Amino acid sequence: MRRVVIVLVVLVLALAGLLATRLRMQERALRGPTGGSGEIEGTEVDLSSRISARVLRLHVKKGAAVKKGDLVVSLDCADARASLSEAQERSTAAEEQARAAEASIGAARATQQVAGAARIASEAQAASLSAQRDATLRQASRLDRLTDDVALSSRDQTRASADGLSHQVEALRAQARASQAQVGAAGATWKASAAQAQAAHASARAAAASAARVRLLVDECEIAAPRDAWVTELPHEEGELVAPGSTLVRLLDLSEVRATFYLPNAELAAVKLGAPALAVVDAYPDEEFAGRVSTVAFKAEFTPRNIQTRSDRDRLVYPVEIVLANPAGKLRAGMPVQVTLPGTERH
Repeated sequence: MRRVVIVLVVLVLALAGLLATRLRMQERALRGPTGGSGEIEGTEVDLSSRISARVLRLHVKKGAAVKKGDLVVSLDCADARASLSEAQERSTAAEEQARAAEASIGAARATQQVAGAARIASEAQAASLSAQRDATLRQASRLDRLTDDVALSSRDQTRASADGLSHQVEALRAQARASQAQVGAAGATWKASAAQAQAAHASARAAAASAARVRLLVDECEIAAPRDAWVTELPHEEGELVAPGSTLVRLLDLSEVRATFYLPNAELAAVKLGAPALAVVDAYPDEEFAGRVSTVAFKAEFTPRNIQTRSDRDRLVYPVEIVLANPAGKLRAGMPVQVTLPGTERH
């Protein structure tokens, strides 16, 4: 009987000790800094192409580390490259047509200037000969008043000279009118050439834009890593035909990781954006990883139907996200993590 009593006493004392320890741990936890449990997350990047093509070559394997700019997948884009060559040829031809149209404008302007100069020269010569003709006619009028044979002969010659000058004046004026018509024709040709040049330049710009668009599609044939990361998924094999937008490579960037934990409504005031945070993972229990608070949710994750009592309000929790630098790559996606916020101890 005494042995039973002793055993019972020992058990009671042990349970009391365990209970006291448990209460002290809970008290320390309640007085300790704010925090919670979460899970490490990296930044996932899905690489895809805007075109439909066959996978020509996979340059990486699953689990490989890649650097920014490394080629990871090549697609068979013979059609796209042929289209690019055709578009570039059309662009070159359009540029040649534009240059030819510009040359036509220059030739039309030169013709207009030459015709204008010829008109001015003809009018000047016509004016000069008209003055000579008038002087010759006046001389013939003076000779008409003389009656001797010499005067008569000179008068006839003067009259003939005046008639010749009149014919030359008419010829020069006709030449000036023809030059003026050439000026008008050259002006019309210049306007037509200008319109053709404008259309040719527009065609050249359209051809260049088409070539640039096809070049963008050709660039889609070579998929490169946009950042330093790890290859986590290669959904397709070489030779497979992939649709536009299909994921070709999935990358995971662990240079900076995130973890989300949840704070109850009563502790929300203790956390601030940019506040320091410490994280401990099971794989490295003796090491603390420093981070900062990056996001505090504006809306509760769980909202009871009716919030009437204090216990209902305590059930409200808000997601809080922290970011952690991970230069050594120790933290990996999926690791459980315990987060605390220094300076938020509760008294």
